Amino acid sequence: MAAEHAAFAESGADLELVGIQKRFPGFTAIEELDLTIPAGSFFALLGPSGCGKTTTLRLVAGLEDPTAGRILIGGTDVSGLKPHKRPVNTVFQSYALFPHMSVLENVAFGLRRRRIGDPVGKAHEALRLVELDHVADRKPAQLSGGQQQRVALARAVVNRPALLLLDEPLGALDLKLRRQMQQELKQIQQEVGLTFLHVTHDQEEAMTMADTVAVMNKGRIEQMGAPEELYELPRTVFVANFLGQSNLFAVEVAGGTEQVLHTDFGGSRISVPRARSVRDSGAITVGVRPEKLHLSLAEPPAAADTNVIGPGRITDVSFIGVSTQYTVEVPGAGPVQVFAQNLQAGPQAALGDEAWLSWHTEHTFGLADDRLDTGALTADFSTRAIATRAALAE
Repeated sequence: MAAEHAAFAESGADLELVGIQKRFPGFTAIEELDLTIPAGSFFALLGPSGCGKTTTLRLVAGLEDPTAGRILIGGTDVSGLKPHKRPVNTVFQSYALFPHMSVLENVAFGLRRRRIGDPVGKAHEALRLVELDHVADRKPAQLSGGQQQRVALARAVVNRPALLLLDEPLGALDLKLRRQMQQELKQIQQEVGLTFLHVTHDQEEAMTMADTVAVMNKGRIEQMGAPEELYELPRTVFVANFLGQSNLFAVEVAGGTEQVLHTDFGGSRISVPRARSVRDSGAITVGVRPEKLHLSLAEPPAAADTNVIGPGRITDVSFIGVSTQYTVEVPGAGPVQVFAQNLQAGPQAALGDEAWLSWHTEHTFGLADDRLDTGALTADFSTRAIATRAALAE
């Protein structure tokens, strides 16, 4: 770590949630949550609105009391402590800067209240960390949204909390600035060595920054692991669809070998490695990511290591620069998504073309869910298509 950041060399503490439950009148926000976040890690809680992630963060911060369970930071039970007694700071989406104070005064505010020595020097050091010491005398209104967010981060980090909570911190920024801030936040976390708990509904944000991601749904963690693991090997329909896009098929296990399961999909065979399937008998759901698929205008030759479905009809073609996104309506499967990298100029297939889809068996995954709700899946795809085009428009 650079010498100018020496004041932030203290390590973060681990966070442990033991049997946490949170009930409100009329509903349960968190069913039962057991979670350990190692010291010095960047951990993301990812999920849709209402899944319990923000409630979890508020419990850790002390802004809500758990109905049951314990919260330990660095091995110390803080469940009964008031927010200001916990070694925790929070960065909010709204920045919450004092408009009448300068940037420097905002960062030094907490140090002065706690009567920490040399508050101005420490505030300058925190501003150098976020590369904003040159605007120390300005008021927040004179800064851009990204700069205000970095000031809020400096104000939180300067207190050297054992745990830093990030509550949708980049939600108010535009797409380009959000991506820039993702990289900067990760770099700052690595430099200061604190434990970061980041709450977000943005899967790209979680995957870009976090060492470990926990996907929450209906007050429970559905799956937790490294971003690559969750993306390449989701275990449930919810995770497969929330973390990126997936093509999912309801199939019946029809046999196999020690290494591979063979399933029947409307007369076609879809194979999945046993090591990549949660279930190995009966009705199961298998999937493949859109970028793993290859679209062919002629039926591809059969191969032992390749799955083939079709023919289907191309019902949508969206050229987005780096890739072309195709929707292929396959009988019995509904709309199947294909992301084809544009290695040549323009789309290679047209609306209305007949097409076959193929992919390597090793890219198939089998989920814990036995049956697939195709109606919900179609509705989910429609929502995602709208969201994708809206993001591209930004």
